[in-house]
Amino acid sequence: MSKVIADINMAFDGLNDGMTVLAGGFGLCGIPEHTIEAIRMKGTKDLTVVSNNCGVDDFGLGRLLEKQQINKMISSYVGENKIFEQQLINGTLDVELTPQGTLAEKLRAGGAGIPAFYTQTGVGTLIAEGKEAREFDGEMYIMERAIKGDFGIVKAQKADTFGNLVFEKTARNFNPLCAMAAKTTVVEVEELVELGDIDPDEVHMSGVYVDYIYLGEKFEKRIEKRTVKEDVHG
Repeated sequence: MSKVIADINMAFDGLNDGMTVLAGGFGLCGIPEHTIEAIRMKGTKDLTVVSNNCGVDDFGLGRLLEKQQINKMISSYVGENKIFEQQLINGTLDVELTPQGTLAEKLRAGGAGIPAFYTQTGVGTLIAEGKEAREFDGEMYIMERAIKGDFGIVKAQKADTFGNLVFEKTARNFNPLCAMAAKTTVVEVEELVELGDIDPDEVHMSGVYVDYIYLGEKFEKRIEKRTVKEDVHG
């Protein structure tokens, strides 16, 4: 059965106010550009968004902040977005900062059906406040709950019509985890092939986790920061 849709908006008929969206990407690397824009145009509000960060002011998830569609952000880094800072200070945005490895494991656990796990990360800090703590082998650990979402929005380099995915190098980042932990997963891709055209050894994530596939065009792939070496010979 083909999961390919011609109109990205078809995937979001069931996206309602107050839902939780898991968004792949790291900075601006591997973000689902077209999918984020579709949510922006739909106008869904009071969203809880789980992602490593929240894009920049005018790109990525920052586009949803701009329209005040995000009520709560669960992320590990928030330093590149002035709108984010303003909304946090004025109290219109709830923020749950989570250590990056813990955030990844929360999503992985959610996708694997594991309700909670123990980690040493955050022991003795504000991160541990209000959380169950236990000792294992003479070391203290805190319990972290898994994360699940209503929708997962993902960017992949290639997909077949069933949804088997191939990611491009570091653009894999949080994308597979968000896909696995969501009830409904929407994937935008740059290349679409027929089922069987991807070597099984090349598949990074099985299509069993994918509900919708959208073949995008004209990806901006904006670079967040450029560090270039000066021409010493010039």
